[in-house]
Amino acid sequence: MTKRTIVTMPGDGIGKLVLKEALKVLEAAGFEAEYVHGDIGWEFWCTEGDPFPARTQKLLEQYKIGLFGAITSKPKDKAEVELAAGLKGKGYTYYSPIVSMRQKYDLDLCMRPCKTFKGNPLNFIRRGFGGVIEEPSVDVMIFRQNTECLYGGVEWTNPSDQVYAALMTHAKFRENFAWCPKPDLAVSTRIFTRKYTTRIVKAAFEYAKAKGFKTVTVCEKPNVIRETSGMMLKIAQEMAKNEYPGINVQDTNIDAQMMWLTKNPENYHVIVAGNMFGDIVSDGFAGLVGGLGFACSANIGPEIAVFEPTHGSAPKYAGFNPSIVNPMAMILSACMMLEHIGESEKAKKIYNAVATVIEEGKVKTYDMMKLPGNPDAFSKGAANTEQMTEAIIGKIAK
Repeated sequence: MTKRTIVTMPGDGIGKLVLKEALKVLEAAGFEAEYVHGDIGWEFWCTEGDPFPARTQKLLEQYKIGLFGAITSKPKDKAEVELAAGLKGKGYTYYSPIVSMRQKYDLDLCMRPCKTFKGNPLNFIRRGFGGVIEEPSVDVMIFRQNTECLYGGVEWTNPSDQVYAALMTHAKFRENFAWCPKPDLAVSTRIFTRKYTTRIVKAAFEYAKAKGFKTVTVCEKPNVIRETSGMMLKIAQEMAKNEYPGINVQDTNIDAQMMWLTKNPENYHVIVAGNMFGDIVSDGFAGLVGGLGFACSANIGPEIAVFEPTHGSAPKYAGFNPSIVNPMAMILSACMMLEHIGESEKAKKIYNAVATVIEEGKVKTYDMMKLPGNPDAFSKGAANTEQMTEAIIGKIAK
């Protein structure tokens, strides 16, 4: 049987550390693949003016599946300062490579699971009636529309006369912002399209149907952002009525949802949202199941899929030797990749190994021990990155 080829894109900071640990776990689970390295990240912005080089794009186009570590992104002014001298003033503009990747390859379906692991000391707890301490079981899949909304990149500072004239056709702009001189005006757009909004909503319904969940929650703000949030809610309501009669739709405003997720998180199982609100609510739920060290995700398009932890590059941790960071988010992202390509048994083997290590509680990274992220954590019993990987591999082998 021909081995599958996976494009590995470590990126920046701790992305380079956790990705190699995930590959060890994949091998231990019996997944045989060829891995080809793809350049991506801040280094290539600084030296080439392109954090997502064409050579890496060609690899993804050829092999269709990618494992991605993390990237460093900085504001416009800092990105310009760090660009190589020979490239400055030549029209290069920094865009996040993962956002560019999502848009270029229509990786519009983002799935972010947040699920409680039994025994995780970082699990959310609350005080119940009579002062009883409760630890609710969280099991939610967040469907985040991945290519539109505020991440679309359609924005201006000091807009052109043509753009300004278009803005002036809207009564709300004339009433509230016409006083502002153009050089002092910055505008970002929030764009939803029916095609891609329908795709993410349908993916949420299909997941709910497959898992037996009876409710899909639309987490937006249609009472204020009437056109875009309103479109998503209306599509969901019509879809429930016409295609999924056994599944209900409820809608929560993003601000209220951030309160409710810490009051009754066990009530939510399938949430769908636009790009920005999906990003926010997924990080909120991740905090209930251990934080970003456990937060995995999938970016799925019609042909290409890329799997990544949702944590950043955390450069302050990248230079520690031995490495201190928790590799589980990357390992669980690799599990999602296996599920996507039909290797469910291997994915289950890895997931169960992770769950066993957490439940036993013998091996914990610094975050699981609620310690500061510095080398002193090792003297207090914290496992380093490789030790956590070895513990998981040890459970796979049994």
